[in-house]
Amino acid sequence: MGRLAFVIRRGALIKMVAIFVISTVVATLVAVLIPWLPDPASKEMERITFVYWFATIICIGIFALVAAVIVEAVWSFRVQPDDDTDGPPIHGHTGLEIAWTVVPAILVIAIGVVSAVVLAQNADAGDDALKVKVFGQQFAWRFEYPNGVMSDELVLPVDRGVDFRMESADVIHSFWIPDMGQKQDVVPGIETKLAVTPTRTGRFSLVCTELCGLGHATMRAPV
Repeated sequence: MGRLAFVIRRGALIKMVAIFVISTVVATLVAVLIPWLPDPASKEMERITFVYWFATIICIGIFALVAAVIVEAVWSFRVQPDDDTDGPPIHGHTGLEIAWTVVPAILVIAIGVVSAVVLAQNADAGDDALKVKVFGQQFAWRFEYPNGVMSDELVLPVDRGVDFRMESADVIHSFWIPDMGQKQDVVPGIETKLAVTPTRTGRFSLVCTELCGLGHATMRAPV
């Protein structure tokens, strides 16, 4: 009887491992083959991408583990036809309860620590940062450089930090260059800040991501 129970447990474990591997492969393919994020064009976006993949890897592992347990439980303990009896009373497993409390707590703390470090790094443009003033209004962006030049086109240096100081003339707008990752609201009466360090040349798009009126979708600028 003991050997039979061992064989059953071993068979269940093998099935769970197989389901875990299959779930991991499927989830990894979905994560890798679909271009969820643009190609980074700034140091800040590279750090954001790292946090994204750090959290994604953890999520894939948890997803695969939960999928394996659920599929095995549904398959092995499914009710038989015409079986209306109650299941056996089960108290629980203290070790498992401690594990599924401690491990997720550690993972969440790890994600929080990594995110906090990246947020702190992404807020620092460096001592030699180029200071650019940004003005948002319905429905256009305007930029002022240190030499006093005003432009509707944003031109940034490569491998040098840029310190944006942003103001709004009317309603709340939101400054976002998708390839460079950083995003910040532009609020009337308040000067908001944002740091970006471009890492490659190219033409990008600056968009407003805060619904700011009928012309919101047209509030773009070339970068």
